[in-house]
Amino acid sequence: MARKNKSSNTNNKTLKFIDLFAGIGGIRKGLELAAQECGFNTECVFTSEIKPHAISILQQNHPNEKIIGDITKVDANCIPDFDILCAGFPCQAFSAAGKREGFADTRGTLFFDVERILKAKRPKGFILENVEGLVNHDKGRTLQVILSHLDSIGYKVSYKVLNSKFFGVPQERKRIYIVGTFGKKVALEDFQKTERVLADILEKNKPTEQSPFVKKLLSKYDIKDLYGKSIKDKRGGSSNIHSWDLETKGKTSKEERKLLNLILKERRKKKWAEIYRIDWMDGMPLTREMITSFYPAKNLESILNKLVEKGYVVYEHPKKKIVENGVSRREYDMNLPMGYNIVAGKLSFEINKILDPQSIAPTLVAMDMQKLFVVDGNGLRKLTLREGLRLFGYPESYKFEIKEKDGFDLLGNTVVVPVIKAVCERLISNLE
Repeated sequence: MARKNKSSNTNNKTLKFIDLFAGIGGIRKGLELAAQECGFNTECVFTSEIKPHAISILQQNHPNEKIIGDITKVDANCIPDFDILCAGFPCQAFSAAGKREGFADTRGTLFFDVERILKAKRPKGFILENVEGLVNHDKGRTLQVILSHLDSIGYKVSYKVLNSKFFGVPQERKRIYIVGTFGKKVALEDFQKTERVLADILEKNKPTEQSPFVKKLLSKYDIKDLYGKSIKDKRGGSSNIHSWDLETKGKTSKEERKLLNLILKERRKKKWAEIYRIDWMDGMPLTREMITSFYPAKNLESILNKLVEKGYVVYEHPKKKIVENGVSRREYDMNLPMGYNIVAGKLSFEINKILDPQSIAPTLVAMDMQKLFVVDGNGLRKLTLREGLRLFGYPESYKFEIKEKDGFDLLGNTVVVPVIKAVCERLISNLE
């Protein structure tokens, strides 16, 4: 039986597309740039997004278009015919930053809305984007479900994890890209590599922060010694600055700092979990007897009590692992002896990291983008929203009038435009 393809006609050199879970329009922008490169005009015939701040940005950049809300309530047959489906379906269900519940999470089931639209409309092709964690989620079974459902419609499907740092964007960001057409599989290998550093995208002479925390940091470190430094109490090493280095909770002696650095390192060792008879976790409390084995000071208890009093250390029970309905969590085990642990909150400081202008940014996520700082002249400041857009490869003309906090929240969940463009060039060339 002949396959019915409800795509629009591409012979007129216009590619029609729809943009689902549109965010701020990054997949769309990448597709538009790719189509232009391939000699096509583009027309977006349907956009769906539910987040108010994202809708505001879409309206700024596409003022004459209507944006539809909840895609789960849209009849697929009411969507105009189109050639390419774009969807960055919600990733939290598969992300390492979330609980990784996958299809058990309602956000994970939104893939099936993509599927029902593909079934009903049968466009010539599609591009999907998601977090790298989708590859190994549920031992790879989640991805296999997605691929098999796409294959059953008749698409020849390809997927690949690509890193934005090789596409001219100074950010370490690995994402999975899934594409399909009714023709041959789209090749997602051997893209031309382009690398840039942060200095290429940073603005200059912007206002710097004058908070007490920043002033304390600059009083203890030369500005150039701060390049690439993280400020957190979760890890040791020369690339980390700790609360006791800055004495944010009170003055610390050389002996106290030495002990804190040792506890920070030792608490991650699996041998202590074996002694406690619990599942290992990265950062366990250590009893006084455990600490004595690597720091046999006569006044150990006195030092520990002072550190607890100042707030650098907490006296607590270790945590046991509990698994319910396939989801694990940690709870204090009151039956096990208490120990001393570093008070470590990942985002407990005003600054999480000071970026090195000759390097690249780590993977940017919504919850900590406002805590990434850069050196500007003799001071420190947050990234600007324009710099944030550049870190995702958006063109300079892209409108982004929004409050800083809301803007960073949107950026942390957007896509990298140049990667989308490169993938879409391959996709367009494979369309029937």
